[in-house]
Amino acid sequence: MQSNLQVDTSVRSHPLTEALLTARLHDPFSYLGARAESDYSLVRVFYPYASKVWINTGSAFAAMTRTHPVGVFEWRGAAMPPMPYLLRVEDNNAALPAPQIYETYDSYGFAPQIPEYDLYLFNEGKLTQAYRTLGSHIFEIDGVAGVLFSVWAPNAGRVSVVGEFNRWDGRVNQMAVDGLSGVWKLFIPGLRSNSLYKYEIRNRDSGEILLKTDPYATQHELRPHTAALTPHAGEAVWQDAEWMASRAIWDWLHAPLNIYEIHAGSWKRHPDGRFYSYRELASHLIPYVQEMGYTHVELLPISEHPLDESWGYQTTGYFSPTSRYGSPDDLKFFINACHSQGIGVILDWVPAHFPQDAFALARFDGSALYEHEDPRLGLHQDWGTCIFNYGRNEVKSFLLSSAHYWLAEFHLDGLRVDAVASMLYLDYSRNPGEWVPNKFGGRENLAAIDFLRELNIMVHQEFPGALTLAEESTAWPAVSHPTYVGGLGFSIKWNMGWMNDTLSYMHTNPVFRRFHHDQLTFGQLYAYTENFVLPLSHDEVVHGKGSLLGKMPGDAWQQFANLRLLVTYQITYPGKKLNFMGNEFAQGREWNSGRELNWEQLRYEQHRGMQTAVRDLNHLYRTLPALHQLDFSAGGFDWVDCHDADNSVISYLRFASDGSFVLVVLNFTPVPRTHYRIGVPAGGIYREIFNSDSHHYGGSNLGNMGAIDATDQPWMGLRHSIVITLPPLAGIIFSPQPA
Repeated sequence: MQSNLQVDTSVRSHPLTEALLTARLHDPFSYLGARAESDYSLVRVFYPYASKVWINTGSAFAAMTRTHPVGVFEWRGAAMPPMPYLLRVEDNNAALPAPQIYETYDSYGFAPQIPEYDLYLFNEGKLTQAYRTLGSHIFEIDGVAGVLFSVWAPNAGRVSVVGEFNRWDGRVNQMAVDGLSGVWKLFIPGLRSNSLYKYEIRNRDSGEILLKTDPYATQHELRPHTAALTPHAGEAVWQDAEWMASRAIWDWLHAPLNIYEIHAGSWKRHPDGRFYSYRELASHLIPYVQEMGYTHVELLPISEHPLDESWGYQTTGYFSPTSRYGSPDDLKFFINACHSQGIGVILDWVPAHFPQDAFALARFDGSALYEHEDPRLGLHQDWGTCIFNYGRNEVKSFLLSSAHYWLAEFHLDGLRVDAVASMLYLDYSRNPGEWVPNKFGGRENLAAIDFLRELNIMVHQEFPGALTLAEESTAWPAVSHPTYVGGLGFSIKWNMGWMNDTLSYMHTNPVFRRFHHDQLTFGQLYAYTENFVLPLSHDEVVHGKGSLLGKMPGDAWQQFANLRLLVTYQITYPGKKLNFMGNEFAQGREWNSGRELNWEQLRYEQHRGMQTAVRDLNHLYRTLPALHQLDFSAGGFDWVDCHDADNSVISYLRFASDGSFVLVVLNFTPVPRTHYRIGVPAGGIYREIFNSDSHHYGGSNLGNMGAIDATDQPWMGLRHSIVITLPPLAGIIFSPQPA
């Protein structure tokens, strides 16, 4: 059938027409939009689905001439039409019964506006708020509202914004590159919040076409779909000014810090298996955390990720809260609610690696852009993921901006940085010949070290009171020391040595524990070299490791007693605290991210007893300065006896800054010990203030009732002593009492 369209063929041979129609137009503004020619004004537009287009000339709408059957239209006149020019378009959509006519402004009637200084800082690796420049933003130019898009793709020959608004057609909204910055930009007038979009990228060398989600998107559609959404236009109303002001002067080094680590998708679920939303978590999680006495919650990564089973550790949206649980505003509601109840919120953040999913960062513009080209540097062999190229300035700007975004926009109180060891070492989990030494021939990743230091400097300078916590499993020195003394600058380091030694010891049959006594005592040799947190985290209850309860030896009674003893040891030992959800009530099975915790186990006395013991310990930790005030100082701890290996008993003192103290005695065997003499630093009366063997916790209720008078008999190098009863597999805490 012959077309009856009226087409002016005199300009069909324009050299850029073919580039436009095949989506290869590197500089669309050189061909589309308005311009003054020698003796007339020209407006050229491209609407491939339009049958007719008119332009507002100021006095009326004038028909534009179709110069190509695929949808190139032109208007020529003596004077330029009012700018930005307004179009009227008749759209022949085959899915509709009749053509639609609508009015719109044209993208190429607007010069995209990105501050040149921002681009300079971005290319220098110094733009720590790149999320305000790149990505999609509700914007207004010349009184016209729309969305401004910008994306870094320096090895692209063409980049387009595609979405439902242009039928995912990469020819329609081709972007312009900004000089040598590698940043492409385009303003699309009339586009609204929550519009789906991606970037269609053509590699300039291979011609490969890629469809990518926006690295700087602030929200995404629900998995398994992967498109970004233009941002919500409104702003959340924060009501946590008092919390933020208090945090800024918070003396966290000497304050209680007890973190409840949770996976938002499996803490609790609806009966039909649906996730709790961020708002539902606020209603249910916050009262529980308050009752249990935790100071903070730590969320396993809630940045957008495609695979539920990755728990968020394979991030594809570094600026986007996952839509599994709601919108960004819903997350802000949750954090605001936590702050209103005195609970801090820490985010698990993953700058060490990213997944190879084709829609995300991997080979973003057809080249190794965010990662290294060389797999010896750019591929994480254990996880099958890409390693960030920390030496590339724009990647550094990206990651610093991601950290800044979560802290600034969501008022988060800290970042737990995942897999720091894998960042620090070029030979991490690699055999000889599988890694590339640094310029000095060493195995240290110098670029990653610089990045981590810059990260910590930024956080501590711009977000007073916010913490950075390093999951670092090696003996790398000064992880939690300031950068100005040569450290990495983290606030806190996970004490993986304590965790491994302690769990190994607790797993040992009590009959043989006396041969492993050093696993309890060795940690004091390095306990104050870093600011440590003592983690019993999700990593210890997955992948066949079993639950904490399942690691304990003996019959059921002994397992629960051992677990109560373990938590007593953790709470009373120097260092801040972290426990994964389910540990607090002795969940029997190992963690399964596909279902909620076994809350039904709280029907049983032993599980309720464990939960009550943890609750009481948490509140005791918060209220007794001796248990938290000098966590990072040797002056806050002193052995009473670390040598009683035959009985598997240790005892120590914990001190507050004013000299007040508590006595902790731990019996790691199921043998009760009566008339056990313990040295104490002062005479007077002592009372048992906690006993993990209490019948309230499911224990045998053996202990020390009433006042215990200290005698003048020296013992264990101390001037006084008391005689006590040690319950089986139990920890007890004594406090001196006023006369």
